[in-house]
Amino acid sequence: MACLNAKLLFSFLIVFLPTSTVSTLLFQGFKWESWMKEGGFYNSLHNSIEDLSSSGITHIWLPPPSQSVSPEGYLPGKLYDLNSSKYGSETDLKSLIAALKQKGIKAVADIVINHRTAARKDDHCGYCYFEGGTSDDRLDWDPSFICRGDTNYAGTGNPDTGEDYKPAPDIDHLNPRVQKELSEWMNWLKSEIGFIGWRFDFVRGYAASVTKSYVQNTSPDFAVGEKWDDMKYGGDGKLDYNQEEHRSGLKHWIEEGGGRVLTAFDFTTKGILQSAVGGELWRLKDSQGKPPGLIGIMPGNAVTFVDNHDTIRPNSWAFPSDKVLLGYVYILTHPGTPCIFYSHYLEWGLKDSISKLVAIRNRNGIGSTSSVMIKAAEAELYLAMIDEKVIMKIGPKQDLGNLVPPNYALAYSGLDCAVWEKK
Repeated sequence: MACLNAKLLFSFLIVFLPTSTVSTLLFQGFKWESWMKEGGFYNSLHNSIEDLSSSGITHIWLPPPSQSVSPEGYLPGKLYDLNSSKYGSETDLKSLIAALKQKGIKAVADIVINHRTAARKDDHCGYCYFEGGTSDDRLDWDPSFICRGDTNYAGTGNPDTGEDYKPAPDIDHLNPRVQKELSEWMNWLKSEIGFIGWRFDFVRGYAASVTKSYVQNTSPDFAVGEKWDDMKYGGDGKLDYNQEEHRSGLKHWIEEGGGRVLTAFDFTTKGILQSAVGGELWRLKDSQGKPPGLIGIMPGNAVTFVDNHDTIRPNSWAFPSDKVLLGYVYILTHPGTPCIFYSHYLEWGLKDSISKLVAIRNRNGIGSTSSVMIKAAEAELYLAMIDEKVIMKIGPKQDLGNLVPPNYALAYSGLDCAVWEKK
């Protein structure tokens, strides 16, 4: 029985833990308005490659590359047409990816495949005839490739396996030709353009088993899904302390998606952390004494972040602007794979602080599965030890008592935050 249990444990680790042992650091290389950049956004990023490399960035998430009805790229149509993107031409994109690769930074494509905008319409279903952007019939689809029951389009395909997306037709991912041609397109992005992995947009729109198929068909070096679910709030409008259901939803999606290289953005950690920094740091320890987000139960498959192009927009879900540094002190010292946001690094004056925190992370070998011992979690103080090598604290409380042993030296400090390294 002991031998059997050991085999089962080994099988679980093989299936659900990421295969890479290198500590990954993701950088979101754009914001919502980046398409407006004068001279082309792809071209503008060349100026930041040296700094990104020096800061320890290993992967960069780039915006959706295809022709799109919306300039940001999230209403894609002709998927093979990369020359109609508002971010720059196909040549510009390939040049950028090649330059990034020279500095050891791998490019991750934003894959928007839940929905798609059509090129032509008829009187019956509206815009339901798609063009792929090639001279042949690849990705040239008709209403039979749209989910049956789509609220705004008369699709005749299989029922939707996820949530409805109203601005554009929901694609039938149970159609074998859809899976085949989208997989071929993604593999083309790898072989011809230079991408090595995927950020899957709006994965709530289709079953996790569909994501699993695309990952299996394309063998990415890195893959992360955007599963942004609502969190629970009390009658007073405050976030509930217990968000177990929320993080379990992320965990189950990863498991159903096949695990291994597949990760998910840790929206649970973001939601709790941005509430906690407002004088409620007790939120950062769950009932078992562990981090309360996905990093507390499945850290190797969690991508932590402070903000992204969606959450930082007005009236969205932004981290308190005066506490953003505290957010980075937390995610850059904790397990999970941290994602640094474009604006925070390049526009908010946080580049030096973030770079110093990354250096501490790398110097001490902190990775996605590092251990966390939470030593204090109260209203004005959160203090934790990571891998018995690093101690960090956030919060205004100054009296730390004996929480920091004398064999730890201060390595970084800022307003209401500090990090120590073992001597």
